Order: sequence, then structure tokens, then C-alpha cells
Amino acid sequence: MNPMSTVRLKPGHVQPVWVGHPWIYAQAVDGIDGTVRGGDEVRVLDPHGNLLGRGFYSPGSAIPVRLLVRDDSTPLDAAFFRARIERALASRRTLELPSAETTGFRLVNAEGDGLSGLIVDQYADVLAVQFGTVGMKRHEDDVLEALEAIVKPRAIIDRTSARTAKSEGFSPSGGVVRGGPVEALEFRERGFSFRIPMALGQKTGFYFDQRPLRARIELLARHSPRVLDAYAFVGAFAMAAVRGGAQEVVAVEESAAAVEVGTACARENGVADHIEFVRDDVRRVFAAHQADFDLVIADPPRLAPTRSTRAQALIAYSKLAENACRATRPGGHVVLCSCSAAVDLESLTRALATGAVRANADATVIERWFQGPDHPVPAAFAEGLYLKGIVARIEAR
Repeated sequence: MNPMSTVRLKPGHVQPVWVGHPWIYAQAVDGIDGTVRGGDEVRVLDPHGNLLGRGFYSPGSAIPVRLLVRDDSTPLDAAFFRARIERALASRRTLELPSAETTGFRLVNAEGDGLSGLIVDQYADVLAVQFGTVGMKRHEDDVLEALEAIVKPRAIIDRTSARTAKSEGFSPSGGVVRGGPVEALEFRERGFSFRIPMALGQKTGFYFDQRPLRARIELLARHSPRVLDAYAFVGAFAMAAVRGGAQEVVAVEESAAAVEVGTACARENGVADHIEFVRDDVRRVFAAHQADFDLVIADPPRLAPTRSTRAQALIAYSKLAENACRATRPGGHVVLCSCSAAVDLESLTRALATGAVRANADATVIERWFQGPDHPVPAAFAEGLYLKGIVARIEAR
């Protein structure tokens, strides 16, 4: 590692970084002084030579540097990682996480916890980690040792995606990296019990970011006898709706494994009699139901993984909104979500409005939701607010 290597920014690209944005985009880089390789620590300077911060270098990435500190003295060593993880855990404790009712949550949320390139989710006594940069991967031992010392988990598993690892130039460890074998992720959320086999991989294993919206769905279901949960995964929204008062929930998911796990979870939680899990394409299910549901939840997988796919994704969101509105009874509600950072709330709302008009309906937004508080976001980092959810009342035009 060459700690003296520096990344110089072009004029006009300093202000976002100065106010706290943690990413250095490739187009902002004017030049690099010194020899640097993937994962090395670098200093980032403005055009006048003033220090903006330090982070790890990712060659070939659209984000070659993600800042971790803003000074020139804090060592990026084992003590640094331990201190940041301790701070993250202290923050979660102020949210009463973990608790008897909820043992699954996000422990470290990358930039939101000052550890850009690192995600840690806690599943009761098992931790799942994702290394998003080659620099963070090079400090894997420091991270794992800190987690073992602070959390004392039974096991730690690596759920880094192969795509991310390849783009950063490293090989993911995969599977258990500390502790004993793990067959399934077992945890509780708001009193519900979940058991998700390791083979069923979504993110680190579950969508903790939607916990607040699931609680809201439970309340909406008091006045929603019939509910459609599109893109249901293992049926977390569906189970919340039943506990809230829904009499019949149709949970649609294309994955046979997810349907099997969701059915088992519903049975374990005593709500299986009110949920019909359907393995099918959501579009076919929408086409078969017109004004049949009091509440329709449309929470698709990420449709715009990059800015270049944003325009196409907005067309898809508009069509999804149209189908959801057609399936909703007048006076009912549609919940439309996007987990794509490239799609802002205004654009998603416009897609809902367009879809509603095509369905000959009026959509009135009554609530807006974002990722839960265990997914914090720096004030200067708009990209970190990736999850948006709109709750709208639907009426016939």
C-alpha cells in the first residue's frame, strides 16, 4: 500500500464532497499522483491541494474512491473498524434493536455508518456480510474480528454478490467465514418468525428495509378484506396484512423456492389459512383480476440498477401502476415501491399518476415511505435513499 498516493479532483466537482458526499466519481478525477493498486488507501485533494478525505481505491470503477474519514490522521486499521462497528451497534440499540420481537435487522449500512463498501445484517445469532469494494475486502479480517468481538455471533456468512466481487476484482469467500455451519437464517421481525434456507438468496437473505412499511400495511389491512401481495418473496407483507385483519391474501411469486418457504412461514405463524401463495408471473395475475382487491402491494425487484436503465424502468413502473390500479376496487389502496436509487420519488409518483390515468382511475397519494431507521443515510448522500414507497387511494374517474 502507498499511503502517499493522492487523487486530485477537477474544478467544479468539489462542493458535493466538501459537504459530505462520500463518493468520488470517475468523471470528477483530474489525476492520480503516485502508484496505486486496487484496495490501497488514497488521499483525495481539491484543485488547491486541500484534503477532502481518505478512502480505498477501486480501479476501473465508476466510483474509484469511497471516503471513510475526512482527516489525515485517523489510521484505517483494526481499531478504526471496531470503533465504527461499535458506533453502529450503539445506534441500533437506540432503535431497540435487537428486541424480543425483532431479532433481524441491518447492523451496518455502509455509508450511513461510515463504512462505505460494507453491509452487515444480523439474523439473531448469525451475521451476514457483504463486501462492496476491494478495499473493504482487503480488510476482511479486521471486520470479521471486530464483529466477533462486539456481537459474538454463532456464525458469520459472506453473502457478497459474485457480480460485485468481479467488478471490484476479488473473489468472494461465500458461505460461512467464521463459526459453525448455517443451514438457514432464523429470526423474528415484529413478532413473526422466519426461517429462510441459505439457498434462497435475496440481498443478504431478507428485505429488512421494508419493516416500517410492513407495519403500515398491517394497519391498512384493518379495512382491506382482500389483498394482493405482488412480488411476495416469502410473504412478509402478506402475513402482516392477515394479522391486521385481511381475510384473504393472494401472494404472488415466481420463485418456487420462495413460495415453498413462504408457505412454511405462514403456517409457522398461524396465518396460512388466509394466504394463497401463487407461483406465477405477476402480469398474468393482474390480467385475471379487475377491481378485485381492497389493497394491492406492488414491490418489484430493482428495475433500474443503473442510471442508463432509468427511462426503461419508469415505463415499467407506469405499467405496473396501471395494472395495480385496475386490480383495485374504488376506494381501495395501491402501494407502489421502488428500490432503485436511480428512480427518485417524484419520478415514481409521476409513473403512478400516468398508470392510474391509463387505468381510468384517480390516484391520491396519502403517504410516502422510505427504508427503515436501521438503514441510515448521510444528509449529503441522496443516492443512499434508494427505497421509496407510495401509498395511494384509488377512485374511479
